[in-house]
Amino acid sequence: MAGFFKRILSKFSKDKIDWDDLEETLISGDLGVKLSMQIIDNLQERKKSINPDDIITTCKEEIKTILPPDKDPLLPKQDSTKIILVVGVNGTGKTTSTAKLANHLKSGGASVMLAAADTFRAAAIEQLDVWGNRISVPVIKGDYQSDPSSVCFDAHTKAIQSGVDYLICDTAGRLHTRHNLMEELKKISRTLAKNDSSAPHEVFLVVDATTGSNALSQAKEFNKATELTGLIVTKMDGSGKGGIVASIANELNIPTRYIGLGEEIQDFKPFKTNEYLDEIL
Repeated sequence: MAGFFKRILSKFSKDKIDWDDLEETLISGDLGVKLSMQIIDNLQERKKSINPDDIITTCKEEIKTILPPDKDPLLPKQDSTKIILVVGVNGTGKTTSTAKLANHLKSGGASVMLAAADTFRAAAIEQLDVWGNRISVPVIKGDYQSDPSSVCFDAHTKAIQSGVDYLICDTAGRLHTRHNLMEELKKISRTLAKNDSSAPHEVFLVVDATTGSNALSQAKEFNKATELTGLIVTKMDGSGKGGIVASIANELNIPTRYIGLGEEIQDFKPFKTNEYLDEIL
C-alpha cells in the first residue's frame, strides 16, 4: 500500500480516533483543509466506532468523487489543430513535461509541433530543440528575449498550415506572484486567439508534487491569469505528497491530466484515478 494510506494504518491502530490528530494527518498529506474536513465530517456522521480501514475507505470514496474518470484527455487525435499552452513556475519540469507530452501524443498516432516560447532563457530554447530532435518533432523558435506571443503566433500559423494535430507552447517559468509576468500569459492567450477564437484549447499547469500546498497557491494564481484546464504533476514517483492532486481538484475543480514518474521520456502517462488511489496515496 502506498505511503499516505500506510501512515494512516500505522498511526491509527486503535478503535478510538483522535480527531485532531486525524485532521493533522490528512492535511499533512496535502489533501488540504477543505477536503480533510469533508472526510472527518463524513466519518463523524457514522456515529460508531471508527477503525483505520474505515478512514481509508472514506478517504478513497471522497477523493474518487472529485477526480476525473480514467481516460486520456487528448487522444485520439483531433479534427483540427489544437493548441496546448504549458505554464508553471520555474523548476517544476515544465520544458521536460512539454517534450514528454509531445512524445506521448506522437506515440498515440497524433502529429505534433512545439513552440519554444520560453524566450527569457536561451537554455530553454536549446533544451526544447534538443528534445524535439530526439523525438523527431519540429520546434518553432524565436530569438532569445524576443516576444513570446510572437513566437506562439508564428508557430500557430505554421501548425495550421502544416495541418498538425497539436501545437504545444512551452512558456517561460514565472513566479505566480509577479503581476507583469502573469499579464504576459494573458497576452499569449489573446494572441493565440487571433488564428482561432477558441485557442488555446488546453492550458496545463505543471506542478511539482513535492511542493505540497504551495502547488495549490500556484494553481489559484495561474487560474486567474489564464483559465486552467488541467494539471501535469511531476515527481509523483517518490514524493509521498500526492494529496495535492485531490486538493486542487476539490478546491478549484481543476483535474490532473498527466503525471510524470521519472526522468526518462517515457516516464509520463495519463492520470488514472484508481491507480492514484491504490499506488500513489
